[in-house]
Amino acid sequence: MESPTGEFYTLGVQQTFEFPTVYTRQAQVGRAQVTLAQRNQQISRNTVQREVRLSYLALQIAEAQQRQLASQDSLLRTLAAASERLYAAGEVDYLQRVSTEAESRQAANRLQQAAADRRAAQARLGLLLGQSTAELTTGADLVALGTVILPPSPVATATDSAQLQANPQLAFALQNIEVSRLNLRLARARALPGVILGYQNQGERDSPIKNRFQAGLSLPLYFWTYRSQVRAADARLQASLAQRAATTLEVSRESQQALADVTKFEASVRYFQQTGLPQSTTIISTAQRLFKAGEVSYYLFVQSVNQAFQIRADYLAAVRGYQEALIQLNFLRGQ
Repeated sequence: MESPTGEFYTLGVQQTFEFPTVYTRQAQVGRAQVTLAQRNQQISRNTVQREVRLSYLALQIAEAQQRQLASQDSLLRTLAAASERLYAAGEVDYLQRVSTEAESRQAANRLQQAAADRRAAQARLGLLLGQSTAELTTGADLVALGTVILPPSPVATATDSAQLQANPQLAFALQNIEVSRLNLRLARARALPGVILGYQNQGERDSPIKNRFQAGLSLPLYFWTYRSQVRAADARLQASLAQRAATTLEVSRESQQALADVTKFEASVRYFQQTGLPQSTTIISTAQRLFKAGEVSYYLFVQSVNQAFQIRADYLAAVRGYQEALIQLNFLRGQ
């Protein structure tokens, strides 16, 4: 309500608009922030996928370890029963009987621990998948057959920067720079004069319609506040540039480490598949045959069996390291 002549009140409308580029900058910032949120969502999705793959691998390893320890436990149980009979018949001494029983109990204890590890791995994977752990299993035997398939070294170019362009963290850092740059432009645009448009009765009631419109400019009198906002936006831009450089360095370092681990564990897995696992099978079968024939002592037999199963345990460790390195490499590639 206004009284332009001092004689009566009349209705008027007045609206202040910022400089037109402000609205353009605001729309650009809004779209950029939506994209930034999508990049953050990709990071979360990629992280969850990695956790699921690692949990599935952990379950595979736990199942393989349980089967391996079950085989060792069965073998030592048979040996303990035989030692008990031979001791009763007076053919072996008390030390051999007690040692055999101790080895068997240790194997049984390790089997129980492996079963607990498998149940824990099932629970973690079931939690991530939202499934019941009752029937959750991988159905894979990594020990008996050595079925891990090694790729023909396709990761040799993983350190190439082009391979890491799909990394969600790098994409997020790059989009964060774009958001900061647009915010800087918006802060600068806000320092420009605004536009005022209005309509009211400027004179007598019978004044012409065209005389009732008004227009003007709104000047940023407190210019130092706008200047500080521009400086703050520029500081955020510089911080986002530094953050992207740090992220690039970290991702490159992790990629190089993952590639080195892939190469290292790949050679180890190939050794076990070609040499180690066949030797462990030969050691067990030969030790059983010679022990039954009485050609080797109990201690040598147990030592040979433990050596063979240790080879299989080392093979599982190499498989786990190799697969974890591949999972990490694919995670860094955004796959």
